[in-house]
Amino acid sequence: MTDTEFVPSAHPYEALTPDVVLDAVDSQAGLAGGRSDGRQLALNSYENRVYRVGVEDGDALIAKFYRPDRWSEEQLKEEQDFCFELQAEELPILAPLKINGQSLHRFKGYLFSLFPLQGGYAPEFSRPETLKALGRLVARLHNVGRRQAYRYRPTLDVVSFGHNSAEFMLNAGLIPDTYQQAYESLIHDLLAAVEQKFALITSTPLRVHGDCHVGNFLERNERYYLVDFDDSRMSYAVQDLWMFLSGDTPQQQQQLEPLLEGYHTFADFNMAELQLIEAYRSLRIIHYAAWLARRQDDPAFQRYFPWFGTPQYWGEHILELREQYAALNEGPQDY
Repeated sequence: MTDTEFVPSAHPYEALTPDVVLDAVDSQAGLAGGRSDGRQLALNSYENRVYRVGVEDGDALIAKFYRPDRWSEEQLKEEQDFCFELQAEELPILAPLKINGQSLHRFKGYLFSLFPLQGGYAPEFSRPETLKALGRLVARLHNVGRRQAYRYRPTLDVVSFGHNSAEFMLNAGLIPDTYQQAYESLIHDLLAAVEQKFALITSTPLRVHGDCHVGNFLERNERYYLVDFDDSRMSYAVQDLWMFLSGDTPQQQQQLEPLLEGYHTFADFNMAELQLIEAYRSLRIIHYAAWLARRQDDPAFQRYFPWFGTPQYWGEHILELREQYAALNEGPQDY
């Protein structure tokens, strides 16, 4: 896959104009017998750029332009191959379209894929029947995920999400002096507690979706669809379950029961992994802060995240980390 035009290095999406979006879609949709009709709508996406593009005499398409230098071409293809495996097993997931046998395309330096338009709305995680159905879906996904390991995509672990993120934050010069010492001391203790939790697990990591929050599910006609495998990595099975849970411990227990009941319909689950729920939550909080810091030079940053870096943000972030440290040291929850 070659291209003579490259993305500017200052801001990766600076050259992704509306005309480039339409020309990119036409470069592939035209091969499938359709062309864009000029209509496009930017969808709610920040890490990548995603557009709904109208097609003459056909259904609209979703065009996803991957953030340059985030994933390699091999890593993107590996993610998409996993989607095709799942699709072959008739799982309701949204996989990219293959055009002339290819699902990942390049246009003027941008890697992009086209997806069918899938309507629907966010499911209610509070409904036991919904959780049971989604548990079944995740179990079926994991059965496929266990067949082989990723070769190019990384593992979601304490080093990649925890230590690397904390090191970046400490060296970036973004933490105010009033919070620097507290952050450094707290993050050291917190990551040590997370490592202790991971040391207890003997399960084998598998390919997971990696980001199973409510925004990545669509419900339509009593059927649930799982979308956006952009954060798919190797991890433990509980990574695809803990984001269903919210509230205090009794509330999470009520949510977990139907979720695991559905999961056990198709797959076994190592209950010891429940000890990782707060560990994964901690890693997500640490990694998210570093992700924000790394993206603040993006021109769209202030529109999406105007609160980042304020004294209030840092005070709340430190408090959140302290709460996670306390949760990790409470001992295993009685789920």
